[in-house]
Amino acid sequence: MAAMAAPKLLLGLVMLVGCAAADSHRYRPGDAVPLYANKVGPFHNPSETYRYFDLPFCAPEKVKDKIEALGEVLNGDRLVDAPYKLDFRVDFDAKSVCSRRLSKDDVVKFRHAVSKDYYFQMYYDDLPFWGFIGTKPEKADAGDKYYLYRHIIFDILYNKDRVIEINVHTDQNAVVDLTEDKELDVEFLYTAKWKETQIPFEKRMEKYSSSSVMPHHLEVHWFSIVNSCVTVLLLTGFLATILMRVLKNDFVKYSHDEEEPDDQEETGWKYIHGDVFRFPTNKSLFSAALGTGTQLFALTTFIFLLALVGVFYPYNRGALFTALVVIYALTSGIAGYSATSFYCQFEGKNWVRNLLLTGCLFCGPLFLTFCFLNTVAIAYNSTAALPFGTICVIVLIWTLVTFPLLVLGGIAGKNSKNEFQAPCRTTKFLREVPPLAWYRRTIPQMAMAGFLPFSAIYIELYYIFASIWGHRIYTIYSILFIVFIILLIVTAFITVALTYFQLTAEDHEWWWRSFLCGGSTGFFVFAYCLYYYRERSDMSGFMQTSFFFGYMACICYAFFLMLGMVGFRAALLFVRHIYKSIKCE
Repeated sequence: MAAMAAPKLLLGLVMLVGCAAADSHRYRPGDAVPLYANKVGPFHNPSETYRYFDLPFCAPEKVKDKIEALGEVLNGDRLVDAPYKLDFRVDFDAKSVCSRRLSKDDVVKFRHAVSKDYYFQMYYDDLPFWGFIGTKPEKADAGDKYYLYRHIIFDILYNKDRVIEINVHTDQNAVVDLTEDKELDVEFLYTAKWKETQIPFEKRMEKYSSSSVMPHHLEVHWFSIVNSCVTVLLLTGFLATILMRVLKNDFVKYSHDEEEPDDQEETGWKYIHGDVFRFPTNKSLFSAALGTGTQLFALTTFIFLLALVGVFYPYNRGALFTALVVIYALTSGIAGYSATSFYCQFEGKNWVRNLLLTGCLFCGPLFLTFCFLNTVAIAYNSTAALPFGTICVIVLIWTLVTFPLLVLGGIAGKNSKNEFQAPCRTTKFLREVPPLAWYRRTIPQMAMAGFLPFSAIYIELYYIFASIWGHRIYTIYSILFIVFIILLIVTAFITVALTYFQLTAEDHEWWWRSFLCGGSTGFFVFAYCLYYYRERSDMSGFMQTSFFFGYMACICYAFFLMLGMVGFRAALLFVRHIYKSIKCE
């Protein structure tokens, strides 16, 4: 019940905050409109961000930080009052921000920033906007030249008493040459130009999502779905042939006790009925993996539901990270129940140890990765480093919410006393698995199992990567949800097919094989990470590389656990069905 209430509670809080914010977005001429400077960083390294005033801009005597929510801090946002004052509907031209002398160290900082294509991000009335701090001409007469913009022009659109849109550009003639290491006297200027528009306040965020719904982009997305659907249809037809023809023949033969030696290898799954339901090795680890995968599946489902109802609109600061933390905590009971229930069905004795393993199976690697990456961010003095207070909040959430719900779920799973439903009785003596051809072994089977689901999603992966590790915006959650459903169907179908072929070869060790084959798509996604980093992005530097591969490894691991659970459950239903349809001696 707590897991089901999580997205509703979060949605209600977000809508309440959104309504309160909407009421405060009304101004009279001359009213002060909140303007916050967020962060600066290299354009091609989205994770490598720094505080705005880490560069020697015009700063007030006392920098005032904005109080931020958990999700904003996790997103690397560090909002402070900007040095500019843009009152509602007040035009002015070339107003001075400050005049200051840049020391040699200041010049070096700015020059380094310009050489790395640093951008800045600000929020005006909760509308995000960006701009570059300088430029380096591609062609120079003598050596490299670096110029700092010192005059920023704000173009602001309004509708009656509302701010609708803000754009920023720079005066290309007002630049400062940073090429030489020498002190410079600089006066920073800014201009505000207001224009009226008919765009309603409710549609002011559509500007940020319009790029992802352009006709040519939509064509690519729909091509991705058509490609995935064709894959599903082909695979469904292939499996239907197996289930309707091969299995039907098997059932008829076994019901009449007719065995033909020539067909024994093809229909050999009947001969291992006494071993096929023998519980897997390392059943504690196997149960923990199933429980964690079930929790991650529930988490993904709830996130999609929130996305489809419009919670994650563009630049709703930190909403996604807040939802991930809250829903993961509230769904931990699902992991405890699923893991302990399976473990007890497998006749496990130490359910407490299994519960602890379930709690650490995903959180453990994620925590270790976070510790390393947070240390790197601290060394770089980046805003990606979480403050000590935020870390304490996350630890408290895990201690007071996640772990207790995990234990409660585990107790419920233990007390459910469900017996494993096996249509056939397991023999006392283990049947030896016959020698298998190389293509029937685990790694080749995983390669075959992961390729088809990956081929169904790889087109959509580029847009997701460009959104997470770039500056694109992804808002077509309906298409992404369809692709997710297709991914689940293909994973289940291909795992069932490979499990059938495994059983016909009289290999009864299908438990771990079905989980590994289902989750193998995670390895293909990580391989795509290598390709994306090398060929499709301009990311560089130790920090950005560490963040990209560190967190993508965790995401791919989550994919592995979730899809592995889907593959196993599909295979379990299939195996139970076919052995329930024959008479086991």
